[in-house]
Amino acid sequence: MKTTVSVILSLLMMLAGYAQENHNSKFVIAHGHMPAIARDKGNNIHIVYGTGDSIMYVFSEGGKSYSTPSLVAVLPGLFASAMRGPQIAAVNNGLVIIACDKEGNLFCYRKNAAGKWYQSQQVNNTNGISKEGLTALDADGSNAYAVWLGVNNPKGQSVYLARSVDGGKTWNKNIIVYASPSGTVCECCKPSLKVSGNKVYIMFRNFLEGNRDLYLIKSADGGKNFGKAQKLGIGSWQLDGCPMDGGGVAINENETPETVWRREGEIYSAEPGQPEKEVGQGKSCTVETINNKNVYAWANHGNIIIKKPGNAEINMGKGNLPLLKRLNNEEIICVWENEDEIQASVIKL
Repeated sequence: MKTTVSVILSLLMMLAGYAQENHNSKFVIAHGHMPAIARDKGNNIHIVYGTGDSIMYVFSEGGKSYSTPSLVAVLPGLFASAMRGPQIAAVNNGLVIIACDKEGNLFCYRKNAAGKWYQSQQVNNTNGISKEGLTALDADGSNAYAVWLGVNNPKGQSVYLARSVDGGKTWNKNIIVYASPSGTVCECCKPSLKVSGNKVYIMFRNFLEGNRDLYLIKSADGGKNFGKAQKLGIGSWQLDGCPMDGGGVAINENETPETVWRREGEIYSAEPGQPEKEVGQGKSCTVETINNKNVYAWANHGNIIIKKPGNAEINMGKGNLPLLKRLNNEEIICVWENEDEIQASVIKL
């Protein structure tokens, strides 16, 4: 009898510990909207988000605990909703943030050696060009790249790019990376950006012949020149309207881009030139790659779903707009928005 009781007590203690471990692995970082995430070479995690007109910042050493939120800057009319929010990237000499106001201008903020944020040069050359506020930011070394949907004519949107060679202190002349022959790309889908050395990959949802499909375009010379935009996957999505869903892109250890995106209610993944593979059902998807294996996250019926290598799925609970970032070879961090909270969890692979 004692043995049976001991076994039961041990099992209950194990279950309690397991529940506590799961509970503690999920954090409410702050109150705010539209988080963006970056990882530096020391595996520190940096998160930026918006609340009202304030650009806020949080960091973590390993994703197990988080700093008290601190103010980067107040930007009147800050975009911080519906995929529109401040973006962050790690550079050799610190951190860089871009944020868009509702006038359509992109502002840049840098963190100096003393740990203080200051505003640097405006990113866009033409005032009011980023009316939709849909932007992306990534960096490698001292080279930072900003991408946005910009006004190409009174109605159409094109894909624009700006490059900084000094970690965000100054920004080069803006270029149009892609202008759709239809007169506009999909107007309200956030572009995605990934940089590795001199390779710059931009993914965007196009609008051609009534189809709202994802395209990938590449530069092999640090953003000076771009090749032909390549459609991802085989199927197409005929849609009279914008799905407001831009997908995500990552680069694996073989320097191959891995993409994930939504068509109708399905989530698909694809490498350039290859047929798409179904990942799941939902929207607002993203991807990260670890040891040449992909991890996916998306929202389905208001819940955050994570698919690990081997196809095991985890339901993280309520939320939307998940983001993934590799911590090490065994762990990944997922950050998402749930109502007015920024939440995060470290997932063991």
